[in-house]
Amino acid sequence: MADNIIEDGGFRYESLQEWAKVPETEGWDFIEVSGVAVDSHDNVYVMNRGQHPIIVFDSNGNFLRSWGEGEFDRRAHGICASADDFIWTVNDNQHCVKKYTLEGELVLTIGKQFEPAEKWSGNPFNTPTNVAVSPVSGDVYITDGYGNSRVHRYAPDGRHILSWGEAGVAPGQFQIPHNVVIDGDENVFVNDRENSRVQVFDKLGALQEIWPYLYRPQALAMDKSGTIYVGEQIQIAELFDHPALGHRLNVLSHDGKLLARLGSTARGDAPTEFIAPHGMAVDSKGNLYVGEVSFVNLGVRFDPPVYYKVFRRLSRIS
Repeated sequence: MADNIIEDGGFRYESLQEWAKVPETEGWDFIEVSGVAVDSHDNVYVMNRGQHPIIVFDSNGNFLRSWGEGEFDRRAHGICASADDFIWTVNDNQHCVKKYTLEGELVLTIGKQFEPAEKWSGNPFNTPTNVAVSPVSGDVYITDGYGNSRVHRYAPDGRHILSWGEAGVAPGQFQIPHNVVIDGDENVFVNDRENSRVQVFDKLGALQEIWPYLYRPQALAMDKSGTIYVGEQIQIAELFDHPALGHRLNVLSHDGKLLARLGSTARGDAPTEFIAPHGMAVDSKGNLYVGEVSFVNLGVRFDPPVYYKVFRRLSRIS
């Protein structure tokens, strides 16, 4: 197998190196990619912790534009594209969620920027982690993960509807709800990272399923067929060399059956290796875009730095 091919369970991808064609001037380093989103035109929005927080590319990696300069800091954390082509973002230490046009015009803020709710109070927001928008109702679901253990649901106009969850390990409880996606039936899939599981709820917060066989699930995406992709974070320090834990991409059926585990069993920055997949998106052709936060996890920079990976889908499971 070629050293830039990852495959398992009938899923086969080619890792595209140097896909992103950023301007060849100073200041365009990604400095960690915390999130990736894809709009209805298959343009790719790369949220990163550099000087240009949102960098937009076409599907071939050609630079289109950037925005968000001065509006984010080094805790830019989550991003999604809604079905009506708005971009939603989370900068966790701003304690709010923002909605933008595709060109970067701010049109809505949910929460009060830099005014966190009391920690662990259950009230929105204290260091939220990510956001997803229902493709049916347009309702907004927010994982309030680092300073709360909650999921909040809002109407499209920013009106609060309901919240659920609390700190703990029991069903329906959370330890860092880190990412969220919504399907066409408004089922809510939540990465419950430190409990090493995905929990599935209905839109009212009633628990439907628990998928317990994922190690520190961090990145989360769903393609148009309902297939779900889960990226695992790097292992805790004493288990760095364990071949069965962490830093790979899991492909799951819509009902939680594990279909494939993609990537090397070794952590690293090679084309088929991962360190800490943090954000992920799938375009209309099934290509995968994966954002890495390797520096914050390892404290070392690679040369050349690798903060994103793009995988072109080569074959589909029949």
